[in-house]
Amino acid sequence: MSTTIETAFTGPGPSRIYHEYLESGDFRIQCCDDCGKYIFYPRITCTHCGSTQLQWVPAVGRGTVYAVSVVNRQEEKGGPYNVVLVDLAEGPRMMARVDGVSNDQIKIGMSVKTRIESSDKGPFVVFESAEEDKKKS
Repeated sequence: MSTTIETAFTGPGPSRIYHEYLESGDFRIQCCDDCGKYIFYPRITCTHCGSTQLQWVPAVGRGTVYAVSVVNRQEEKGGPYNVVLVDLAEGPRMMARVDGVSNDQIKIGMSVKTRIESSDKGPFVVFESAEEDKKKS
């Protein structure tokens, strides 16, 4: 006997939707209609309350470096690069890199803002320093 299980979720997966927004130059994250918490990385259900009532909302595009690590590799393989964990203004934490400053200038607590970059693998979010913006306010 064969049974079919239907789910409430149909259409492209959340990861695909996230990348489609990035392709259009729009950085969005999910917000739960039931508990009001923001979620990143894209999911089908809320990681806080389990609800499936998730909406895509524009991200503020600001955050604070929570942790930083520099991966050292040989110059002929591209040289060292940074990997950061950033606490987004909305609350979730995401992994990315900070561009536009040297690796030794990236510090925990540093204010950053998002920028969407593209590569042959598709668009992705990087951060750049927002310390100058912070000093102006």
